[in-house]
Amino acid sequence: MKYAVIKTGGKQYKVTEGQVIEVELLDTDGKTFVFEEVLLVVDGDKIELGMPTVPGMKVYADVIEVIKGDKIEVFKYKSKSRYRKHTGHRQKYTQLKVTGIGTQKSAPKAKAVEPEVVKAPKAAKVAAVKKPAAKKAAK
Repeated sequence: MKYAVIKTGGKQYKVTEGQVIEVELLDTDGKTFVFEEVLLVVDGDKIELGMPTVPGMKVYADVIEVIKGDKIEVFKYKSKSRYRKHTGHRQKYTQLKVTGIGTQKSAPKAKAVEPEVVKAPKAAKVAAVKKPAAKKAAK
């Protein structure tokens, strides 16, 4: 089994290919993200330990979505002084699916291409000729 230990957001995560993880909010510009701080890579009996990181090793992941965690409620209270303060917080997380561990990203799977449907142009409508309104007879 191949797995790696990566560092992001001040935390370390043990990841394997195909695993879905939630990390603190990442500034992603697209649909993929590359972790370059790989601390450890294990492939069967082969172990690569970084000092502090493994040179040239990367972990590739696809961004699934940005989600919010559970609400944390903070309630401050002091007795006999009418002091009450209630606040809350919801941390944002980036949900990722690990697609590859290694020096180069594995080739993406070929996606089925849907044929384009070509619509025939609509025929131009012929304007109907309007007759002038009939004049009323004077009384």
